[in-house]
Amino acid sequence: MLKFDEATTKLLEVAYQGGDVSRRRRMAFDALHLCEGDTVADIGCGNGLLTAEIARAVGASGQVIGIDPSADMRAAAKNRCAAIPTAQIIDGSAEVLPLPTGGVDKAVAVQVLEYLSDIPASVAEAHRVLKSGGRFVAVDTGCKTLDWFSEDEDRMRRVQKAWDHHYVEPRVAALWTTLAKDAGFVGHEVHPFTFCDTTLRPDGIAFMLLHLMSRYAAENGHMRVTETDAWFDEQVALAQQGRFFFSLTYYCMGAIKP
Repeated sequence: MLKFDEATTKLLEVAYQGGDVSRRRRMAFDALHLCEGDTVADIGCGNGLLTAEIARAVGASGQVIGIDPSADMRAAAKNRCAAIPTAQIIDGSAEVLPLPTGGVDKAVAVQVLEYLSDIPASVAEAHRVLKSGGRFVAVDTGCKTLDWFSEDEDRMRRVQKAWDHHYVEPRVAALWTTLAKDAGFVGHEVHPFTFCDTTLRPDGIAFMLLHLMSRYAAENGHMRVTETDAWFDEQVALAQQGRFFFSLTYYCMGAIKP
């Protein structure tokens, strides 16, 4: 897994306000079908961007509880939501939510399930904390859909193989119907959405992953720093030459507690 230390948190703080990640966040936001007065659990709230957006949508009569196990991420979320009285940020994990049974109207988990060792327990926890008729929305990466051009195909494969170690389950979308059904949900839905870039924008997902993947592969001993630096430099050069290509699909999944 990635370690959300101070350096990673700062990188994500910039990238998460970019156009690509804002679109990813919007997919979850729209799928929640928020109403004024809703109580919402933002599971794995990270730096609180979605938490704040939900708080604005549910209004003064609603409430949003952001839950995250990372102290650095919670600090960023608390800072962002400091002026929002209906937003609360608390310590907790998706597998054991620090919430009462049947206490929330909606629950959302963006880029969370793929990192968990016990996804069924987490989906079951979301089901537990929801009221009858409550909606659970999850957004996760299609980890096997990454198509990234490089003239050094062997090195590109090794970068991707190294990155494979950072998540636990690459097939969340494929498993969603079973996961949701086994937890007691109905109305299971899966919707793909793809990012495809031929430019390397500073606010884009490709730019963020370029930094995260090269750093992860080197720091965890999967590749030499000289190799990851060479891959990084190649991608920058390809972008400058107008030959950059990156494509990655995400999935927005939903289910209802009967």
